[in-house]
Amino acid sequence: MPNQTEANLSALIESTEDHIWSVDLSCRLILFNRAFQRHVEQIYGVQVAVGMRPEDMFLLERAAPWPQLFKRALSEGPFRIEHSLLDGHTLEMAFNPIIADGEAMGISVFGKDITERKLAEMQLRDSEERYRATFEQAAVGIVHASFDGRYLRCNMRFAEIVGYALEEIPGMTFQQITLPEDQAKCEAARQQMASGAIEGASLEKRYLRKDGSLTWVKLTCSTQRDAEGRALHNIAVVEDINARKTVEESLAAAQGALRLSEERYHTAFQTCLDSIAISRLSDGKYIDANQAFLDNIGFEREEIIGRTPLELGIWVDARDWQKITEMLRQNSICRGLEARFRRKNGDIFWGHISASVFEFDCAPCVLSITRDISDAKLAEEEIRNLAFYDPLTALPNRRLLLERLRQALVASVRSGRSQALLSIDLDNFKTLNDTLGHQTGDLLLQEAARRIAACVSAADTVGRLSGDEFLLILEDLSEVPEEAAAQAEAVGEKILASIHNPYLLEGRECRSTCSIGITIFGGRRNSTDEILQQADIALHQAKAAGRDTIRFFSRALQAAVNARAAMEEDLRQAIKTNQFLLYYQPQVEWGRLTGAEALIRWRHPARGIMPPDEFIPPAEESRLILPVGDWVMETACAQIASWAGQKNTAHLSVAVNISALQFRQPGFVEQVLAALDRAGANPENLKLELTESMLANNIEDIIAKMTELKSHGLRFSLDDFGTGYSSLAYLKRLPLDELKIDRAFGRDILVDATSGAIAQTIISLGRAMGLSVVAEGVETEEQRSFLAALGCHAFQGYLISRPLPLEEFEAFLQNFAESCAPLRGAWESYAREIGTGEPILSRWAMSLTSQNENPRGKISLELPGWREK
Repeated sequence: MPNQTEANLSALIESTEDHIWSVDLSCRLILFNRAFQRHVEQIYGVQVAVGMRPEDMFLLERAAPWPQLFKRALSEGPFRIEHSLLDGHTLEMAFNPIIADGEAMGISVFGKDITERKLAEMQLRDSEERYRATFEQAAVGIVHASFDGRYLRCNMRFAEIVGYALEEIPGMTFQQITLPEDQAKCEAARQQMASGAIEGASLEKRYLRKDGSLTWVKLTCSTQRDAEGRALHNIAVVEDINARKTVEESLAAAQGALRLSEERYHTAFQTCLDSIAISRLSDGKYIDANQAFLDNIGFEREEIIGRTPLELGIWVDARDWQKITEMLRQNSICRGLEARFRRKNGDIFWGHISASVFEFDCAPCVLSITRDISDAKLAEEEIRNLAFYDPLTALPNRRLLLERLRQALVASVRSGRSQALLSIDLDNFKTLNDTLGHQTGDLLLQEAARRIAACVSAADTVGRLSGDEFLLILEDLSEVPEEAAAQAEAVGEKILASIHNPYLLEGRECRSTCSIGITIFGGRRNSTDEILQQADIALHQAKAAGRDTIRFFSRALQAAVNARAAMEEDLRQAIKTNQFLLYYQPQVEWGRLTGAEALIRWRHPARGIMPPDEFIPPAEESRLILPVGDWVMETACAQIASWAGQKNTAHLSVAVNISALQFRQPGFVEQVLAALDRAGANPENLKLELTESMLANNIEDIIAKMTELKSHGLRFSLDDFGTGYSSLAYLKRLPLDELKIDRAFGRDILVDATSGAIAQTIISLGRAMGLSVVAEGVETEEQRSFLAALGCHAFQGYLISRPLPLEEFEAFLQNFAESCAPLRGAWESYAREIGTGEPILSRWAMSLTSQNENPRGKISLELPGWREK
């Protein structure tokens, strides 16, 4: 048992990536693991061996105090240090004395690479320093306050505005520096934000400064929330608007006594640092402006007088100007509107505008005061970016991702539509980071982020969760979970392919892959933690499956996706190993076998013979219908050529079903003609069956291709006629030869008058257009007789024969020919005696009785009036 324990311990030491090594009391190496050996040999180029001293291994670090560290471990016991190596890595090293029988035998050292942790700490400090610099150096006041109105912290500009020292403000309440008449509106806004009724508020108020003076400010407040959406505290951006308020108050007083204080008005008007303009309310044309306005927008006075803001292009969004004009017409005053303005040189800036209507020369005019708040907006944006976006990739960070996920959960419950969360992890990123350095790793993360974002729409959310892990939230997917899973998988496959493409990083070509875990949610309430856990479990499944792959969390969805993928893979294998075969179903007209429809079957190695309805839909979805269709065309053409060499089969035509995807291919015509040429088949014996649904799009291209093939002798049949889309205007332009009555009408023709009427209409339409008509799915003599009475004499269905493999079909041909031979002479004599007109021939009855075990049957012809003739 001790030997087994020692073996297990040795295996554990050798498998860890941490450095483990030991020295004896003379500081000579007595034990080391592979991780330590690999590191020393790769970085320092020294072959590690027992008996070496640390200074012999770490050649460039002879100054490192190894003996002192070992003595400390012996005297003080275990301790840890952080040690920076010359290759840029940082190790956390644990020194432990080795004690045996109460005596010190040596020292063991455990080294753990903490480079990534130290880098993350450094990035966090850098982010905090940038936030602090923005906070402290902002041109506007910024203050954090609790929901009970107590100030938590502020920047220097806020302290300057209220006249207190910076250290005096934390702990104060807003009531201490707010006038009683302003406290009510502040309290109302505070309570609404605390309850979550509103996310932010903007108001103007007066602060009572420390020296007793009053100053006007504009507060823009917002609520700071944690990752789960819980309110933490308020943040207020405070602007000093004392100068503007002074001007507004002066102008308000001047409006009532304009003629008495004209000189005072003009002094305030021209010396105000804020932009002031006067325009007519009726048409918006400027009639005056102060120098600050002209300097701010970059125009001369003569350039603006008599012109409107829209003519000058001053408002970036004309709707903002229209909005403020409408407000002034209704209320005569407008305050606190923020909008973007354009200077003459094209520069854009944010402005805070207030306006009021007054009488001037007996006409209503507008006095507007605009203040440049671009610096405040930039500060707000910087604070927002630092709080919600990853500085390396500019993608949403964990906090914003969790908020977006919470919103998606709420939206999915409301709409009933499915959403998807994809957890994406770059495979083996740590190895690349350690090998090529963190700078290259950062470049890879940036490029990977760009590629992932390019794979989704603007409505979806891509973010960086941490390290090399990204999250993708797909919204507004299908209401059907299976379809939503297929949509999410398609996005995942696109991301796998994009990440797999090579990267050119600092002149070096690198490659990477990723693993993706997907969970589908919606329709019931889940927490963000549950959804994240599901995606993480699926991601681990993807990694366990060998990486560079996708896995779903849900067992049911995973099974559906696996089944679909297995079907596609089986189809690819079937194409490679030629597992398909053609069955042939006879077509009979006037009692004469004229051809057959080629129907594909799949000889699946595990599931046996599979009918087309089980594999054609997934083949079309995966575009594998193209190689499958090519095989059918080649095989059918070869069979036409083979039958052409036999007298009794040379006349037979073969009908081949063509998918819409096949027909839309640019080289379809050339592919068909090439297949005929390779087989040496007569084009006149090949009939292509199209469906009505193909006529819904690009009809001109369809007509062109059909006309080209028709010129080479091919024939066309419109399959399942009457079940899909077909315009008679288009139908008459198509170079068709045949219409096929769908089996649904033939099956119900004896019990459903509507089906009979539709069949009669199709037969009449075919006769009018000079087309032959074939009834599909004819299973009983009664159905055949009814259709014959309507004028249809070409049939296909189980009454004649089920679809047969080639050998059985050729046996059926032989039996059919032998059964008909004795009657052929009587048929010809009868035709000569009474004529061959359709009204008489249509009364002939042909019955084919098929046996269950043997497809061969008997044929009897009853000639009306034969006994009398």
